[in-house]
Amino acid sequence: MAVPRQIEMIWQCWGCPRDRVRLSLPRNQGPLAATSWIEGRADIESEDDMMPYAIAGIQMYLKNASNLEAMKERLEITMHHYPWVNMVLFSELACFGPLLHHAQPLPGSAEEMLQELARKHRIWLVNGSMYERKEGAIYNTTSVIGPDGSVIGRYRKMFPFMPMEQGVAAGTEFLVFDVPEVGRFGVLNCYDMWFPETSRQVTAMGAEVILHPVLTHTIDRDVDLAVAHATSAMMQCYLFDINGLGAGGNGHSAVFDPSGRVLFRGDVCEQIIPIEIDLEQVRRQRKNGIRGLGQLAKSFRDRPREFPVYAQGFDRSYLDSLGPLQQPRRAEEQPDNVAPITQRRSLV
Repeated sequence: MAVPRQIEMIWQCWGCPRDRVRLSLPRNQGPLAATSWIEGRADIESEDDMMPYAIAGIQMYLKNASNLEAMKERLEITMHHYPWVNMVLFSELACFGPLLHHAQPLPGSAEEMLQELARKHRIWLVNGSMYERKEGAIYNTTSVIGPDGSVIGRYRKMFPFMPMEQGVAAGTEFLVFDVPEVGRFGVLNCYDMWFPETSRQVTAMGAEVILHPVLTHTIDRDVDLAVAHATSAMMQCYLFDINGLGAGGNGHSAVFDPSGRVLFRGDVCEQIIPIEIDLEQVRRQRKNGIRGLGQLAKSFRDRPREFPVYAQGFDRSYLDSLGPLQQPRRAEEQPDNVAPITQRRSLV
């Protein structure tokens, strides 16, 4: 008996490997198989051929101060209840909250504490982010730490939420990294994803999972989630969108699969979100099309022309007519001489 991969994966995502055994056929009937219909035929894939990998997002209450001890506590709880988890992801600015005066040097003691936790539990650890003080500027920086405690890379947010995140400099480099024998992961931070070029870039670099820490506490969280959901389908990747609570956001963390299906959608309580993924799903979707239909990555690769908007000399008159990037004001308080907010290099 063949069981559709769609149904199998829903159950895998909610539990540990023991759950898969409970759902498997009796042992004398062979392992559970996954079926997908492509070009009029059924491809059968053994459970033994799958490449499961478990990521836990942590949605937790955060304050405008050091949250490192609370993060350590949540991580200890996560690994106690879900020792099969391979990677843990916190929300944006989880380490110290969203105030610039908490900016830290990197490397530094805060990052070193997280390195020790990753080493202790032998997990990949993504700290969400913290404000980093670097060469007279402040960046919103995500550290990716390997199971041996080494810092694999640091991603500096490319699109600070301007003008709200005024005083934060923009990063210039993308970050993708490989988990050996598993696959390739990319990091984007919150507002980055509202610019589809960012997710296009990391997936074109081979990322099969986008780790997306966010700090959204505003009334557009529903739109934020719609953007993340659409990105998972357009880029045919897993997407972990992890928000915080309190000073760290209004929750509603979510996880989406490479066919655009919702694997998890949270509420406004503290939640540990362990999700087991199978990166063969990404490879199959990209090769054969989303749900056996649109082959988006290959269509983008084979596009017949470049986009004029990116070309030097493009007519920017419409974009320029929108005016400067500045905080909105009440209509009666809009004098003709309102200037854009000056970006401060540093508050520390």
